[in-house]
Amino acid sequence: MISQFELEETIEPGLRYTEETTRLVRNLPMRDCFLWRAGVAEPISGINVLAFRQRFGALSIAAEGIGGVETIPAFRRQGYVSKLMLKALEHMAKRVPVAFLSHAIDDLYEKFGFVSCLAQARLSVQVRNIEQLANYNLEASSAQMRSFSQADLPAMVALYNQVHAKRPWTHERHAAWDGLLATQTWHPGSEVIIHERDQRVAGYAILDEPQYGQHVTTLAIDELSACDIGAAQALLIELARRCWQMRISEFLVREPLDSLIGKAAQRFGCEYHQTFPRSGGMMGAILDRQQLLLALEPELRRRLPHSDLHLVHAAAFDALCRGEIIPDNRDLLRLLIGYWSISDVDPYNTSILAEYQHITEAWFPGGGSQLLPIPYAHKLDRY
Repeated sequence: MISQFELEETIEPGLRYTEETTRLVRNLPMRDCFLWRAGVAEPISGINVLAFRQRFGALSIAAEGIGGVETIPAFRRQGYVSKLMLKALEHMAKRVPVAFLSHAIDDLYEKFGFVSCLAQARLSVQVRNIEQLANYNLEASSAQMRSFSQADLPAMVALYNQVHAKRPWTHERHAAWDGLLATQTWHPGSEVIIHERDQRVAGYAILDEPQYGQHVTTLAIDELSACDIGAAQALLIELARRCWQMRISEFLVREPLDSLIGKAAQRFGCEYHQTFPRSGGMMGAILDRQQLLLALEPELRRRLPHSDLHLVHAAAFDALCRGEIIPDNRDLLRLLIGYWSISDVDPYNTSILAEYQHITEAWFPGGGSQLLPIPYAHKLDRY
């Protein structure tokens, strides 16, 4: 009998595992992974696996992300999620060397090798700071701002990829990307402000439409990209103007501190908030250490500041692949992504040979350095 699924395996008597690519999410393939119990018409447990490219600095590599983990009520707390996860990760490891989670449950995924490796961050900007320092009439509208049209999306995608090209964790957006939220009944969609200069998109801001009947006390910006510091300042001024009209005293921007937006906000005066979760949040797991490091070898070489370290790179890289340096894959992922620098690694839980101390410091400078920006996942790319 020919299976209707791309993959079908018997895990144990009466329990089957299947995989099937069923749809595209933002033009990316989504794979459904299910457990089937004999005598039950529907899957008893399932997860979705999304394929994408994930950045580790200037280089993006193939990765997959897990989401939508669910077991039907009658079969919960019987170990089926563990069986499903182990089997799904087994097959993911045959396709990609690393896996990620956008929204992980606390104290669940650690048992499968996942570790929290991204901080949540946001900028808080006071409207009065911009009003005082920009010498700008917030009652006036800006001729450089206009409404969004679907024709703007390719230029927005190109700008996003340009300004975040070397940012770890960032998804590289394809030309047909459209992650904007659609307006639905009782669910506000995305509102986009376009900053235009010389008939070209110089920047944009994406925020949630105001929900009907809700009193807004803080304006939250999901994404803000600009081609230069002037465009960044212009967008911040426009957002302050909108807040002034709504009688809101501050707005929040979900952008990293070392972005152009972050630098412009610092000029006006702002607060920066980072949350480092103990568990859960955004997590990752190395599925194949050797393949991941081979894919990232050019990126590690790029991080070397001078030729002397290039002379020892080959020997040190071989030691890293063998696990003689940074044997714990959880530590290694945090270092590769820039969540940690080498100084953050517990010396009692890892091994850094003295002869490789300098090169590991160069490989793993931590996010926020000139070679490695702060890791950041934009809200509209989370799944």
